[in-house]
Amino acid sequence: METQTAAAAAEIKPVPARHLSAFFKCIAQNDLLLTPFDGLVGKLPVFYYDNTSMTAVFTAATRKVKALLPDPKMKPLELLPGRCAVAFSAFEYRDTDIDPYNEFSIAFLMSYGRHTLPGLGLLNGLMNRCFEAYVWQLPVTTEVARWGGVELYGYPKFIADIDFMRTPNQLACRLSLHGEHILTIEGKVLPTAPAKMLRYRAYSMKEGLPLCANVYTNRLAFAQSASRQAAALQLGDHDIARQLRALDLSKSPLMYQYCPKNELILFGPRNLIDD
Repeated sequence: METQTAAAAAEIKPVPARHLSAFFKCIAQNDLLLTPFDGLVGKLPVFYYDNTSMTAVFTAATRKVKALLPDPKMKPLELLPGRCAVAFSAFEYRDTDIDPYNEFSIAFLMSYGRHTLPGLGLLNGLMNRCFEAYVWQLPVTTEVARWGGVELYGYPKFIADIDFMRTPNQLACRLSLHGEHILTIEGKVLPTAPAKMLRYRAYSMKEGLPLCANVYTNRLAFAQSASRQAAALQLGDHDIARQLRALDLSKSPLMYQYCPKNELILFGPRNLIDD
């Protein structure tokens, strides 16, 4: 038994040391052996050192979104009575603790266990730079990212094609599965500046239990627009797209965020009592 243990330990691949920015230096990480991946060692929390992201927020019918929330304590964040917020976010992770990959998030902005008046919840989130959201779909482009998200967090992750397209004036991201178009999000390339750190409380369900994980983003280059022409969403023919159409999404975005350069920390999942 001792020989087998020593042999297994010898197969563990060390994580190379790297220079950390001030954003990461005060955060302790623990090694995480990713068992299915030939002794690959990950880290928790997960550091994302160099990323691009874009987010477009659309409104949807509250009663239809509420039907997709798995916990009755999850309350859709309303902008107006009967209209809540759905966030579409594309991520290009160029340098991470689990290697580069792309990700696309479809999330419902919400509050947990409390009602908020229409409009005030979003305003409070903008002022405090903190939002709560239930992650409804979270496709990724690598198996290690999918496995970790499903096994540790209970995220609804699956392998998909997530392709970024760039022009001098526009950033776009196309999401598809087995050649079937799910959606494409397009946004303007805007003038950017550094912005204060943003926090998300990302909710998921694992084995019937609600979990929450903190996500902190250091926005090194950031811009935000409320223009109806700043971003656009195109839905395809996949079943996910059909489900999104059934939510009665607004034709234009409520808000668009463009962040071509950021750092991010994804903390481990926890029970909601551990807050």
